[in-house]
This record gives sequence, structure tokens and C-alpha cells, in this order.
Amino acid sequence: MTARAISPEPAKATDRRPAGFDRRLIAPMILGAVLNPINSSMIAVALIPIGAAFGAPPSRTAWLVSALYLATAVGQPVVGRLVDRYGPRRLYLVGTALTGIAGVLGTVAPSLGVLVAARVLLGIGTCAGYPAAMSLLRHESRRTGQDNPGGVLTALAISAQTVSAVGPTLGGLLIGLGGWHTIFAVNIPLSAACLILGALRMPRTAPTTPGGGLDLPGMTLFAGLLSAVLLLLMNPRAGYLWLLPVAVAAGAGLVVRELRTADPFLDLRVLGGNLPLIATYARNLLTFTVSYAWLYGYTQWLEEGRGLSASTAGLILLPLFLTAIAVSALTGRRRGVRGKLLVGAGTQLAACGLLLVVGPASGTWLLVVVAMLAGVPQGLLGLANQNALYHQADPARIGSSAGLLRTFTYLGAMVAAAASAATFGPGADTAGLHALALVMLTSAVLLLLVVLVDRSLRRIGTPTDSTAPA
Repeated sequence: MTARAISPEPAKATDRRPAGFDRRLIAPMILGAVLNPINSSMIAVALIPIGAAFGAPPSRTAWLVSALYLATAVGQPVVGRLVDRYGPRRLYLVGTALTGIAGVLGTVAPSLGVLVAARVLLGIGTCAGYPAAMSLLRHESRRTGQDNPGGVLTALAISAQTVSAVGPTLGGLLIGLGGWHTIFAVNIPLSAACLILGALRMPRTAPTTPGGGLDLPGMTLFAGLLSAVLLLLMNPRAGYLWLLPVAVAAGAGLVVRELRTADPFLDLRVLGGNLPLIATYARNLLTFTVSYAWLYGYTQWLEEGRGLSASTAGLILLPLFLTAIAVSALTGRRRGVRGKLLVGAGTQLAACGLLLVVGPASGTWLLVVVAMLAGVPQGLLGLANQNALYHQADPARIGSSAGLLRTFTYLGAMVAAAASAATFGPGADTAGLHALALVMLTSAVLLLLVVLVDRSLRRIGTPTDSTAPA
């Protein structure tokens, strides 16, 4: 299926907002969208200190990663569909309020179990930011008659991708200042800023209420399917194989339900015919399998295998952040996505290969070079996949489509977490890092193959593409 064009709707004379894109929306959009990535990445340098504080091995602290991704992977498309139906403002305010509550709970958590619960609530609360931002872009496009005005989608992509890289550095500095509690406490002022900006600047929109109503059974079946799959990924052992028939049953029920209902949560007919969008979801899964295996695996190895402190490990990763910023800034406004995906996949392969030669005696210069090389795909791949989705998704379902893109992001993160747990075992040693690097190389090769066979990517950003970014 080809990308859908949007029928422009000129701004009404009574609309008090600017004739062009309302730039007052940029701050709440970006701040809300980065809440999840920054919490995903900051925790990487906190796993060892938290484990020491509660006497928990890596196999237990891994739940701090898995719990957030389980909640977010299930919640993103569900909340995205609610955004499509009830408007971005309502869901944005509720979600960011929950994020602040989770920050308070995590700051005062007396046990690892309470900390895991705080991460679950944090995952649910941060679900609204990204779908709301993508929905606002579509709303502004219809209002102004300009598709993707001012390159705002590029700014959104740059912020989301680069904050993932700066997270470990920020987390390391915060831990150095006030202990691991600070990476939860930082959500309190961030939530307050989102609530104030969202309440003051985001437009009120009337809910859309198609005759079919909200597809609660479809959402429930989707949540059951994804939860079973993710729990099995987190526990790939014989004792958890009972989750497999649960996943199959939930999946079969979801297909039957969505094909029969008038207003489905997931429009499988449209999705099944939109092969370019399905390919984008697959690329996102592979991209973030490597990205998060790198983030968690390399960071834990720097602390345990290389013997660095949390703050020093964060500083070692700073070149990754700087490189990602530079690459995104230089390429962000280029309309094509295929070139970005090819270069990103190629450099990802090289970076993963370089992991095979690092060890406990590796010099700091080599560790910095590895981080710099990893920053190139960090700045290219997520940006390209997000731009591709903007062109390929049904405009009426941009919230749920964007949420599903994030679901595949966190599926990749869960695969990465499972691979890290399997390869590191009781400790993050160099042999485990090299085994993890082989898993990452496999995913990187598959990513490159998916890019090469997808011919539809050539059309995005060409003069014939009616949804090309401004």
C-alpha cells in the first residue's frame, strides 16, 4: 500500500492560533516524548548500584528494565488509540501526572519490589507522550494545510534518539550527586513541567466517537498476547512454556475479534495490506534489539568487566551522544530515508564487530571510538524509521500507529534484555560481552537485509511523494 496523503484543511478565521505551525507546542511535544527514552537509558548505569543496595544479582535487577518495557510495549498502542479517539491533550496530561507519581514512589522505595512497581507505573505514564506528539503533528497539518510544517518531525526524532544516548551520562552524574534515588526523583520536576506546558499550550479537541465504540475486547486480547510473549522472552525456560499456548490463544482471539468489529483497535485489514509499514515495524524491532543490547550490555561491562564507576561509564558513553546529535542534525532535514537506513545499518555492523576486540585491558581511546561509532546508527536509524511511519500510516490512526512503532522498540529492548541475561549470567564479563556482540551482529545483518529488499523506501522523500516533509 502506498503512503496516504492528507487532505489539507485551511485554518479557520476564528482560530486564534498562528496561521503556520504553532511553535508553542514544540516544548510540550518534545518533553513528553522523551520521558520514556530518558528513563529507559538512565537506568543502565543504576543497575549495579541498585543491586548492591538491595543485595540483588543482575538476574533480579533486570526486572527494572523488563517491567518498564512490558508496561510500555503493551500500553503505547492502547494509549495511542485513546489519543486518536479522545485527543492528545487529555491523555498527555493524565500520562505525565502518572509519571510524577511514579517518580515519587521510586524515590522513597524501600525494596526492589516497590522499585519494580514504580517502573511499571513509569512505563504506563510515559506511554502518552509520543503518540500525542505525532497526533498533534497531524492536527497541525490539517489546520495549516502544511504537511509536517517547519521540520518539527525532525526535531522530535532528534530529541527522542539523542536523549537515549545522553541518559547514561545524565544518570551517572545524578547517581554521583545523590545516589540511585535521583534517577527516579528527576521525574518529579519533568512531570510538573509537562503538566504546566500541556495545560497552557495544548489545544482542546472534541472526541471522535465512531458508531463501533471503543474496542475494549481487542485491547484486552492485544495486551494478553503481548504480555505472554514478553514474559516468555524474559523467562525463556521450560517452566514458562505454558505462556506459549496463552499467546497463541490470545493472538487467535485478537484476529477473529479485529476482523469482525466495525471499529477495531488494530485494523488488521489495513495493516495487512500496508507492507511498507510492516517492514518499518520489523526494522524498528531489529534496530532497537541492537541499540538496547548495546546500551545495557556495554554499560554493564564497562562497570563490571572494565571496573569503571557509574559516573565514569556514563562519561565514556558521552561521545555516543555527541555523535548522534551531530549525525541527526546534519541529516535530519534530508527527505529520503533509504540512504539513512543503509548507512545506519552498515555502521551498526561495524560497531558490533568492534565489540569483539574490546577487553579488560582495552585503552580508554578504544572505548571512546566504539562509543563514537555506535552514535552514527543511533542518530540515523530511529529518525529514518519514524519518518517512514509518518508517511506510511493511516492519518486517522497516527496515534495508535506511532504507539505500535514504540511497541516494536520495546520488543527489541526485551529481546536485548533476554540476550544480555543469557550471555552475562552471574556477571557482566568480557566473554559474555563477546557472546552478546554475536547476537547483535545477527540482528544488524537482518536489518540490512530488510532495508535492501524494501523498494518502497525509494519513494519516500521524492517529488512524487505527497507527504514529503517540508
